[in-house]
Amino acid sequence: MYDVYRNDRRFLLVLSSGSPVPVLYSAHKWRKSRKRVLKVSDEIKSAVQAQGYYVRSLRITKERMIDVE
Repeated sequence: MYDVYRNDRRFLLVLSSGSPVPVLYSAHKWRKSRKRVLKVSDEIKSAVQAQGYYVRSLRITKERMIDVE
């Protein structure tokens, strides 16, 4: 299982369940999601296994926008 946090700067932080927030990101005020997350994408899973956490911005960038025509 995974713990999901977000902060006021619209960043998403995913940790394995029970892990502390990394020192690099501990200065930010993180709010924990109330829902339990059982399954995440392969990209997030591999990042959590490799470095212990996954972080990204929730803001939509031009690369992530999907053109619907």
